Amino acid sequence: MKISANDAAAPTLDIETADLFAPTLYGTGDPHPIWTAMRRHSPVHRQVLPDGRAFWSVTKYHDVNEVLRDHTRFTSNRGTLLSILGSRDPAGGKMMAASDPPVHTAMRRPITEVLSARALRPLVPKVRQVVHRMLAPLASGSWNLARSAAGFPMAFTGTLMGLPEADWPRLTRLTTMAVAPEDPDFRQGEGSGTLASAHHELFSYFSREVRRRGSEPGDDLVGALIRMNVDGRLFRHDEIVYNCYSLLLGANVTTPHAVAGTILALIEHPAEYRRLVADPRLVPSAIEEGLRWSSPANHFMRYVVRPTEIRGTELRRGDAVVAWLGSANRDEEIFADPFRFDISRSPNRHVAFGFGPHYCVGAPMARIALRLLFEEIVDKVEDFRLDMPIEHLTSNFVAGIKDMHVTAQLRPGAKEELEEVATADRPIPVTQ
Repeated sequence: MKISANDAAAPTLDIETADLFAPTLYGTGDPHPIWTAMRRHSPVHRQVLPDGRAFWSVTKYHDVNEVLRDHTRFTSNRGTLLSILGSRDPAGGKMMAASDPPVHTAMRRPITEVLSARALRPLVPKVRQVVHRMLAPLASGSWNLARSAAGFPMAFTGTLMGLPEADWPRLTRLTTMAVAPEDPDFRQGEGSGTLASAHHELFSYFSREVRRRGSEPGDDLVGALIRMNVDGRLFRHDEIVYNCYSLLLGANVTTPHAVAGTILALIEHPAEYRRLVADPRLVPSAIEEGLRWSSPANHFMRYVVRPTEIRGTELRRGDAVVAWLGSANRDEEIFADPFRFDISRSPNRHVAFGFGPHYCVGAPMARIALRLLFEEIVDKVEDFRLDMPIEHLTSNFVAGIKDMHVTAQLRPGAKEELEEVATADRPIPVTQ
C-alpha cells in the first residue's frame, strides 16, 4: 500500500465511487486520499458491494477507538475481518480475537502473562541472534529486505510456540495466503479457494501438533494453551487450534511489514535516518513512528449489537462496521502534521496495535524484536538505497510490502562482522 506524502488529492475525490473493500486498492493504489476525504466529509460512511453486502467505515481516531473499545455496542463474535463480511466466523467465541468479554478476558489473561515483557526477557538472546542472521546478507550486496522480514517473526514466534524449524517457511507462506488471498504471488485458483485452502492447512497443522503432544504438552506457548485453565475448565481442542492460528497470524502479518514500512520511510526521509544514526537513543520513538506510519493492520471489523449512532449517523443492529487503523493514525485532530514522518514525534498515541480489550497481545514481543533489529541496523548501516521499485501486498487487511530490494552502505567494520555471521550461521528461512 502506497503512503501519500500529502493529502492534496482529498478535496477533489468522489467518496461515493471509492472502494475500500477492493484488495487491489492497497496493492497498487493509495487509500490515504480516500481516508482523508472521509475524515473531512463523511467520517461514518456506508459502502454497498455489488453483491448487496454492505459495511460502514469509520475513519476518525476517536470513532475507531470507540468501535474497538465498546463490546456492548460492537461485537467481535461474528468476525473481525472484511474477508468474511456477511458470514459468521466459526471461531466466534472460541478464539480470543473473535470473542467478547467476559470470554475474551478469560482467554486473554493467561496468554498475556505468557507474552508479557517480563516473561519474554529470556528470549532476548534468541531474538538478537535472529537479527544478526537476518542482516547478514547486507554484506553481499542487494538484498530483498521484505522477503527476509517475512521470515523474521517466525524465527522467534516459532521458537516460542515450539514449532519445528523445518515448518517455518510453509507456515509463513500460509499465513500470508490467509490475509492476502487475492495477491497474485499467493493466490491459488479463483474465488475464495486460497483463503479456504490456507485455513484448512493451518488448522490441520495445529490440530496434528496438539494431538502429537498428547500428555506431554511442553513448556512453550502451545503447551501453555493446552494446559490453560479458563474459568475452571481446560481449553477444548478446537479452542487451542483456533488460538494457535490467531497468535501465529498476528505475529506474521504485523512485524514484517512494520520492518519494511519503517525502513522504506527512513529511505524516503534520509534526514530522519541521519538523526537516528547520530542519536541511537531515538530508536524507541522511531519504532513507534514507524508503526504509526506503516499501520500494518489496515482494519478491524465489528458488528452492531443494538441500534446506536456515531456522529449522528444511525447504525442498525447487525450492521458491519470497519475501523480503519491506517486512517486513525493520520487523523489531523490527533497528530500534528500527520503526513510528516518524525522519529521523535511526541505524543504518539497511534493505534497500530489496535485499542481496547483486543489490543494486540503480542505487542510486547513485537516491540522487543523491532528494538533489537533497529539498534543493530543503526549500529551497522550508514544508509540504505532502493535497487528497484517495491511491490505491495494485495490485501485489504494488511498494509504490506512483499518485495523490497535494498543495498546498504555499511559503517566501518560492519561488513566484516556481517560476513562472520554469514559464515558461522545460516540465514533465517525466506518465504518464496
